[in-house]
Amino acid sequence: MRKWYIYSMTNNKDSDIAIKELSEVISKVDDAELLNDFFKQILTPREYEEIAKRWILVKMLNEGISQRNIAQELGISLCKITRGSRELKKENSAFRKLILKIGNTK
Repeated sequence: MRKWYIYSMTNNKDSDIAIKELSEVISKVDDAELLNDFFKQILTPREYEEIAKRWILVKMLNEGISQRNIAQELGISLCKITRGSRELKKENSAFRKLILKIGNTK
């Protein structure tokens, strides 16, 4: 029988463990519709929309669209866009790796 742990959201280590476990589960699912349903159930509508916007912003940055145009189109702050841009430019960027996986590179 598997032991279940109560994670304290005030403890980053516990949060990291929980997210790693969730990431492992998600990586094994090959049903996009199931994952979409899961995200809709685990996230609030606002969180769901925010994650979608952040993914769109990463793709737009990768396509070379200016930060100001992205901010205007998506209605998000330049601060979030700048953070996304910095993450995308990092050598071992997870953003870049995911963009490469879907074949959306400029």
